[in-house]
Amino acid sequence: MCEVIKHSDGIDMEDLCGGAIFQAVELGVFEFIDRIFQASPDLVWSNNQNKRNPLQFAIECRQERIYSLIYRLDKTERNVIGNLADTSNNNMLHMAAMLSPLAKLDNISGAALQMQRELQWFKEVETIVLPRMRDTLNAENLTPRALFTKNHKELVKEGERWMKETATSCTVVGALIITIMFASAFTVPGGNNGETGIPIFLKKKVIYGFYSFGCYIVIFFHNFSVDASGNPYVTLCRK
Repeated sequence: MCEVIKHSDGIDMEDLCGGAIFQAVELGVFEFIDRIFQASPDLVWSNNQNKRNPLQFAIECRQERIYSLIYRLDKTERNVIGNLADTSNNNMLHMAAMLSPLAKLDNISGAALQMQRELQWFKEVETIVLPRMRDTLNAENLTPRALFTKNHKELVKEGERWMKETATSCTVVGALIITIMFASAFTVPGGNNGETGIPIFLKKKVIYGFYSFGCYIVIFFHNFSVDASGNPYVTLCRK
């Protein structure tokens, strides 16, 4: 196909492999897209039925390897792609504000981590577009950030619930550990001599040092887990 593309004009190329390109983007077939763009760089400007080019569609489908091909373009070309709008007047940043496909979200465990990933995508695309594009309105009169907030309301709620449950679980486990460690702190390692009452390992300082160090480590992590669960700033995502 690449050899045929090299000897075709622009219109023929888009008709020949336009559908295959967007299907490959959706499925994340990086090697195919890479070879096609090398054979004919102009295909990066081809559009689907929604007037989205392959790189914009890669954002919508959350295909990071294919999206990374944007860095092969020069700065002017990147700015042009960032300015292009689809049939709903969504620019590239609006597309990053859309919710990821469920198949992509399901690969990430926990709603809070899913939200973190969505924020990372938005911030990444934000570095590509011109500053004025961040305030551009789409057909719904929404800026990219407003669209992001609208599309991720439920995920934010799920993330908050997930973090509270995780923090509660950590606190319970930490409380159990500290209870056991306090009991252990007053128990002499190795026990006492039944006749004299003197600890059996009293003269073995290495054992006592290791035991004390272990107690300190456990207590430290318990206190950290309790502080973190109650600290509003120790979070993975924010509204």
